[in-house]
Amino acid sequence: MPERGLVNRIIPFSYVDGPGNRSAIFFQGCDFRCRYCHNPETQNLCIACGACVSVCPVQALSMKDGKVVWDSAVCVGCDACIQTCRNYSSPKVRRMTAEEILEEIGSSLPFIEGITVSGGECTRYHTFIAELFRKAHSLGKTCFVDTNGQTDFRQMPELAAEMNMAMLDVKAFDSDYHRMLTGCGNDVVLQNLSYLAEIGKLYEVRTVIVPGYLDNEDTVRQVSRILAQRPQIRYKLIQYRPWGVRPSMDVEPPTAAYMEKLATLARASGVEKVVCT
Repeated sequence: MPERGLVNRIIPFSYVDGPGNRSAIFFQGCDFRCRYCHNPETQNLCIACGACVSVCPVQALSMKDGKVVWDSAVCVGCDACIQTCRNYSSPKVRRMTAEEILEEIGSSLPFIEGITVSGGECTRYHTFIAELFRKAHSLGKTCFVDTNGQTDFRQMPELAAEMNMAMLDVKAFDSDYHRMLTGCGNDVVLQNLSYLAEIGKLYEVRTVIVPGYLDNEDTVRQVSRILAQRPQIRYKLIQYRPWGVRPSMDVEPPTAAYMEKLATLARASGVEKVVCT
């Protein structure tokens, strides 16, 4: 029986999930509970409570044998089900094989440079993704991992060997701040930062800037110190934005001036490639 991964959604074309035009596959499930999570519907598995069924305006959802069933042919993508879900899940998750994923993006393959797996947290499915990457490589496509770093890549040698590059979130360098933000410590995240840089498979580090809530300057300074000796690695500083965050945080997005201040700090600390978004 072929292995399957729990897929939340697939974006056929994306310019923000790695270099070039890529297909992005978002997997379901994550151990972090980030206060600013922009994909909260990817956190948990559906518990079949049925709350989403009654709010669907086109009856694309139904209960059968104690499970929520989604009819993709009827669905209009209004996301009323996701907004209703109190479990931070989605009734539209699919169990897919590697072949099914590549078949779904088949019409996009001639126009993309590669694929990127994200989430949720995609490394929950590391053996499955290694298989997916092998098949994608056979089609001449590059394979990137977008990860929050919760799983030790040293314990996933098959995935580390198959992926071309990783994009790693370092949400806070200080463990207490990281735990306040995500509910988890960051020891493994920082181990991954060093390890992926050492083996030459770290394309980008990402930090979301949240004024008044995190020690952004400390995180930027500490990460930059590590990246300073590796000029090929990009450091992307991302403005916190409230769109899609549930529940919303009572903080304002950072100003352009503050973002430039942090970018200047990173450059002064030795990072050559700094990007603000």
